[in-house]
Amino acid sequence: MSEKLKGQVAIVTGASKGIGAAIAKQLAAAGASVVVNYASSKEGADKVVAEITAKGGKAVAAGANLAKKADIDRLFAETKKAFGRLDILVNNAGIYDFAPLENVTEEHFHKQFDLNVLGLLLASQAAAKEFGSEGGNIINISSVVSTLAPPNGSVYSATKAAVDAITKSLAKELGPRRIRVNAINPGMVQTEGWNAAGINGSEMHKSILATTPLGRIGVPDDIAGAAVFLASKDSSWLTGETILIAGGYR
Repeated sequence: MSEKLKGQVAIVTGASKGIGAAIAKQLAAAGASVVVNYASSKEGADKVVAEITAKGGKAVAAGANLAKKADIDRLFAETKKAFGRLDILVNNAGIYDFAPLENVTEEHFHKQFDLNVLGLLLASQAAAKEFGSEGGNIINISSVVSTLAPPNGSVYSATKAAVDAITKSLAKELGPRRIRVNAINPGMVQTEGWNAAGINGSEMHKSILATTPLGRIGVPDDIAGAAVFLASKDSSWLTGETILIAGGYR
């Protein structure tokens, strides 16, 4: 374990698998105490916690649906109870659902915006209240789709474009309180969700691979290292940025 984040406390939302799980593990390896949030997979979150504690790290699992304010409030109360403070919030919880324009419904819109945008805002609001006088760190997991905007992704791309705008706005608003706000915009990353969505081996997968300069799809650890960098003093003069991590795909 490194000492880079020693004594700090982090919440990682949507951390039972994929990118969130990798971020939780790497923050813990850097010395942070981590709250591993999950919406439905308690089993997945418990597994992440077990992996962290087996390596001498500190972590607890906490269930909360980030699309609901009452759940968010409970998550932050549980964090305070477990670790007494908060220094880092990673807004990773999110969903994606691709649909052509004719299939866009109110439900399709609200399902994604309520979690990807409103949930992220309300979690950031709760974190800003908890951060101490020394400031804090908010790291938003956005996506390459915020600027690439693929077909059939009008709603999902719009949620991530909103995340990019929120990142810049909150960086200016919260900067005087020494709270830094940055976003990571991953390209295609091989996760459980990626496999479940049938993207592996699809035409989209092949076309992205063919136009990615580094010649491979990302893995969760490609993203997690950047989260540790953004949470640490190594990036102390960096705020309001969106960092594209996509193997050169753009």
